Amino acid sequence: MGMTITEKILAAHAGLDSVVPGDLINARVDIALGNDITAPLAIEQFLKSGARQVFDRRRVVLVPDHFVPNKDIKSAMQAKVLNDFAREQNLHYRFEAGDAGIEHALLPEKGIVLPGDLVIGADSHTCTYGGLGAFATGVGSTDLAAAMVTGEVWFKVPATIKFIYNGSLQPWVEGKDLILYTIGDIGVDGALYNAMEFSGPVIEGLAMAGRLTIANMAIEAGAKNGIIAPDEETESYVNPRATRAYENFHGDADAVYERIITYDAARIEPQVALPHSPENTVAVSQVDDIAIDQVVIGSCTNGRIEDLRSAAKILKGRRTAAGVRLMIIPATPGVYRSALAEGLFEVFLDAGAVISPPTCGPCLGGHMGVLAKGERAVATTNRNFVGRMGHPESEVYLANPAVAAASAVFGRIAGPDAVV
Repeated sequence: MGMTITEKILAAHAGLDSVVPGDLINARVDIALGNDITAPLAIEQFLKSGARQVFDRRRVVLVPDHFVPNKDIKSAMQAKVLNDFAREQNLHYRFEAGDAGIEHALLPEKGIVLPGDLVIGADSHTCTYGGLGAFATGVGSTDLAAAMVTGEVWFKVPATIKFIYNGSLQPWVEGKDLILYTIGDIGVDGALYNAMEFSGPVIEGLAMAGRLTIANMAIEAGAKNGIIAPDEETESYVNPRATRAYENFHGDADAVYERIITYDAARIEPQVALPHSPENTVAVSQVDDIAIDQVVIGSCTNGRIEDLRSAAKILKGRRTAAGVRLMIIPATPGVYRSALAEGLFEVFLDAGAVISPPTCGPCLGGHMGVLAKGERAVATTNRNFVGRMGHPESEVYLANPAVAAASAVFGRIAGPDAVV
């Protein structure tokens, strides 16, 4: 019996010829990741274990990104724990200040995560790296601590749901819309502890930014991981960046899937997820006249240069509506530099935007754009739970960068077609 790409990667890292869903395995870790919120606890448990040295200083990566630049004393102390530990352990990848960015955009950009890798991170959106053809999943801080010591972690092998996207994309439809539509279809528990394998001609036609966006939000459907098989697009992205050798995995023709779900992408419009769940999705054309107070364009989901270019197409020569705050958050210093060089910052500043340094910031209600009681935001982030971006009586609407930019111009939720 054949294996899916997820099963092949897990089997290879467990030293097994094959695995099937439900198997319990110990697997070798290629990258173990922590951030300024989750890693301090992992570091505490690592020290309590009596370990003196991480299993491999090139494979433990710590990225302060959630509350940076430090917003208060507590966040400063959390970042200090990371930085001190990284220096003491002489970690190969030590990101501080101007070198740091949002972890799930930074690691692919730097070539740290590669196809075929097994990656764990003490952050639920670690599944982003599946866009590269890696098995990547979030874990708890204590699991991260154990992996930092041993270089291994245990898994129950997930069954795989295969999603096939046929047809062609409508104008302004992006990877964000495909995954929002999918979550709206199957629900936030529709892939509970499954691998979500994304395939089909539409996926093959997506650039890496769109693929990473889709994999990023697999967790919002309850998935263990999201994954896209590597191809020529993957190679063109990875080859100039790779810091070590890697292996491409592909599923077998006779692989067994839990389910196979097929979509006609031509039927999918730009999507908006209404409060308070990513599954509450509707086409932007069906959204009522909803006034907004803030727009956030950024995050590990949609803070890449392609996302900023998409927003700039809408905002060029236009201003944000009176009373609307527009936050632009490049995901990494590299994205920041590219946006600056391409003149995108001038477009954003002329539109009345505030440009933030790379940070998760408002996505989790941290800083750089926290919402007050009764306020509404359109955001390119990945979650819109109650209180996610601030006050529990605020609202967050999820959308792609073009929809977010158009909404900023009109002061209400609007699609790009209303602008151009």
